[in-house]
Amino acid sequence: MTPLRRSLMLLAACAAPVLGLGVLPAQAAPTDDIRINEVVTTGSVDDSIELVNKGTATVDISGWILKDNDNGSKFQIASGTTLAPGAFRAFDVDGKFGLGSSDKARVYLPNGSTLVDTFTWTSHSNPSWSRCPDGTGAFGPATLTLGAANSCSGSGSGSAWPGGSTIANADASNVFGSDVSGLFQDGTVMWAAQNSGKLWRLLPNGSGGWTPDTSNGWTSGKSLRFTGGSGTADAEGVTATGGNVYVASERNGDASGTSRLSVLRYDVSGTGSSLTATREWNLTSNLPSVSSNAGFEAITFVPDATLTGAGFKDESTGVPYNPAAYAAHAGGVFFVGVEGTGMIYGYVLLDSGTYTRVASISSGFAGVMELQWEPQASRLWVVCDDTCSGKHKTFAVNASGALAVTATYDRPSGMSNINNEGFSLAAAAECVGGFKPVFWADDSNTSGHALRKGTVTC
Repeated sequence: MTPLRRSLMLLAACAAPVLGLGVLPAQAAPTDDIRINEVVTTGSVDDSIELVNKGTATVDISGWILKDNDNGSKFQIASGTTLAPGAFRAFDVDGKFGLGSSDKARVYLPNGSTLVDTFTWTSHSNPSWSRCPDGTGAFGPATLTLGAANSCSGSGSGSAWPGGSTIANADASNVFGSDVSGLFQDGTVMWAAQNSGKLWRLLPNGSGGWTPDTSNGWTSGKSLRFTGGSGTADAEGVTATGGNVYVASERNGDASGTSRLSVLRYDVSGTGSSLTATREWNLTSNLPSVSSNAGFEAITFVPDATLTGAGFKDESTGVPYNPAAYAAHAGGVFFVGVEGTGMIYGYVLLDSGTYTRVASISSGFAGVMELQWEPQASRLWVVCDDTCSGKHKTFAVNASGALAVTATYDRPSGMSNINNEGFSLAAAAECVGGFKPVFWADDSNTSGHALRKGTVTC
């Protein structure tokens, strides 16, 4: 809208009572540029409405009113609130009204009767109802991006990486070769799983990266065997808890044409050059069939207390997860990611060798290459490789007790689209200036380096 046209419209609105023309509708005013852009009804930021300015001029929205489907309740925007062109502003309306599973969001001018925009839905957001493109498109399910540009399902877009853009090598040249797939930082130790059937124990190298431990037989990594000492575990993901290391394996490398989706537990306290699993949980029969090279790629562990505190629902019972209902186990749930289907599954792995599946979650990615639980933020990181242009997602337990997407991030701008199959975050204790280190494992060993480092906000 040109400045001249806007001036004429405002003049006409002022003259309307004299000329008998009536009040111009909201659609003809500059405020037509303000639109509801995102609505969240569940989760940690439930009952929120985001507005966007899709126009070319700043709009003063002081005193504007937000409502749900009930005319008896309202949220009034504070005086002095403006929206610049292209800006987003989210409002937490929970203190004034709740947004239900079948409801609407409405925005009015300060007079409370001139409707500017409205959006109606018939089921809760999971986690967000968002316009795509911003301000002009239709609403659909999407990741949560309140206060920022939307990231809609299927749009392929993500938010900017929540950390620094600078990426650096985190290993010396040609230490590991190809096939390093899984990472897990366990205090001052980094565990690295390699597809060729190896586990590496890495120590800080003094410059922010990692180098192989040279004691107790770890210099070249240790070979991984199944229980009984047979076979070669195709190690894809790794995590640790209770003094043991757990590896997600998609097959026996000595029978590579057969899928074998297993979680293997290892005692890593010995000095030998190989490790024999002390327990195998073969989950193949409990999961949809996949090719032998498209199985487990990731594993992470979430403590029982964390899940019960968040109200996590057990899909096997349909009620909140109750650890006491299970026999002896590691004290939490293991989540595994499948490359071929992009699915995430949660299992209680009993010490006896049996198991119960307690969660089945679609990642929305073509494949899952890494999973990491971040205790500091109570969120699950889900990583795709160059297949998805290096995108990452975060999930958290929502109000319904399910793990649901909270954000989708592009890879850091300083990182090429390489075959990152491993990802690990440092602990909260390493936060400096609001950032902490993160690390990636490149399965292709691009330019002779398998490990890279960056940062993420704390």
